Amino acid sequence: QVQLRESGGGSVQAGGSLRLSCAASGDTWSTYCMGWFRQAPGKEREGVAVILTDGNTRYADSVKGRFTISQDNVKNTLYLQMNSLKSDDTAMYYCAAARRNYCWPQYVPDFTYCGQGTQVTVSS
Repeated sequence: QVQLRESGGGSVQAGGSLRLSCAASGDTWSTYCMGWFRQAPGKEREGVAVILTDGNTRYADSVKGRFTISQDNVKNTLYLQMNSLKSDDTAMYYCAAARRNYCWPQYVPDFTYCGQGTQVTVSS
C-alpha cells in the first residue's frame, strides 16, 4: 500500500504560481505510476499529469506548457509546479498512485491510491 498526503495549495491571483507537494510512504512508490488529478465543484474529475517509472511525463492538454510534474526519490515526494495559473485551474487537487501499464493523465482519477487533496483557488 501507498499512503499519500498533499500540501501546498492556497489562493493566488491569475498569472501566479503554486507548487503542490505529495509526500508518499509505504510501498516502494518508485515502481508506481504517479499522477495528479483535480476536481472543481460541479465538474468531472480531470487527470492533470503523470510521471512514469522511467521518469517520462505526460500532461493533459489543458495544462501542457504551464504545469510540470516531478518527483524526488530521496524525499519520496511528488511535485506539481503550476505556472501561469488561470481561474479555470481552481479545484481540489489530488495526487494518486497505481501499478499499471497504461500511465496516462485520463486514468489518474481511477488510480488505486489517492490523498485527501489540497485546494487551489485562482482569482482573476
